[in-house]
Amino acid sequence: MQEVIIIGAGGHAAEIDEYIQFANQAASSAVWEVVGFLDDNPDSYTKYAFSAPLLGTISGHSIDPAAAYIMGIANLAYRRPIIEKFVAAGARFATVIHPGTYVSKSAIIGQGVVIAPNVNIGPNVKIGDFTLLNARCSIGHDSELGRYNFICPNVSLSGFTKVGDENLFGVNSATIPGIQIGSKNKIAAGMVLDKDIADDAVVFFRQKERVMAIPKNTSS
Repeated sequence: MQEVIIIGAGGHAAEIDEYIQFANQAASSAVWEVVGFLDDNPDSYTKYAFSAPLLGTISGHSIDPAAAYIMGIANLAYRRPIIEKFVAAGARFATVIHPGTYVSKSAIIGQGVVIAPNVNIGPNVKIGDFTLLNARCSIGHDSELGRYNFICPNVSLSGFTKVGDENLFGVNSATIPGIQIGSKNKIAAGMVLDKDIADDAVVFFRQKERVMAIPKNTSS
């Protein structure tokens, strides 16, 4: 059984904790043992019913050579710096794939990747190290994602999509086939990309209709 330590003790860490418990229940014998969580804000830990104790702070942690680590912080501003610090200190990172995910046999999944429930990963897909694929997203055939990407729920990347590093795809965003996206972009929720994107861009709707809720006339 592999011991794991989850970095972070907020909502995303709580989700990963539950993925691991579900995976252990689905297996004939337990595969993972969460030994604890790390967070510089101990108040975060008190908000969730975690399966293991808070071990201490991230900044003051000494690497446990017997354990593998999982990044459980969702904020892109913190993910890469913390991972690189831990790797430089000798940490190993585990890849977590929820049992409710479909992964093609020809797909290549990198180190430290976390894949949530009901994700679909097609043939010849490549997922780079430390990328997060959130619930119900779909990565079409022959697509390639670089490192440290954060893919929110319900994202649909069509076939032959190429993505660089450290991109954020908002909820329900999508690409048409063959789109190429650089690095460090933020794609707003609901955007459909129909052209290539370079680097360091924020892609959002220029105009949005105002949604108005008009109550029905209930008078007779």
